[in-house]
Amino acid sequence: MGNTNQNKMRKIEIEKIILNCGGTDEKLEKSVKLLEKLTQKKIKKIKSTKRIPGFKISPGKFSGCKITIRNKNQITDLLNKFFATIENEISNKKITLNAASFGIPECIEIPGFEYDREIGILGFEISIIFKRKGKRVKLKKSKRGKYPLKQQISKLEIIEYLKENFGLGVI
Repeated sequence: MGNTNQNKMRKIEIEKIILNCGGTDEKLEKSVKLLEKLTQKKIKKIKSTKRIPGFKISPGKFSGCKITIRNKNQITDLLNKFFATIENEISNKKITLNAASFGIPECIEIPGFEYDREIGILGFEISIIFKRKGKRVKLKKSKRGKYPLKQQISKLEIIEYLKENFGLGVI
């Protein structure tokens, strides 16, 4: 990757990160407050489509919340905090084709995050979606093109990107 004549269409970048948290009723309200405190943005609540009696979830009932962040500066700031929380190590199993996901068990472990009585101690999941230039060709409505397999980002490329840009260790 140290080659200066590298094709710029092969360069890897983070497309977005998705923060999500589950729960119903009171826990859902706490989850929304947690994600709002982390991102300072409006959070979307998710309705359930399945019935899960063990968790007291029925179709049409709110069962989680999420937010998608696409701002590059905010993504790097948040990821640096989240990686510090998990001691700059991520399991090899949590990295897949075009994405990496991990969870934070307790929000109070995040550097700079202060305990809030209204929120309590909650955890949440983070999904990082990677892309290369030209992905829009696959997504646009008119004159849609093909996004070849060689443009997808392999597990090894994601590991190398995380090591280079965030100093992350993979175990």
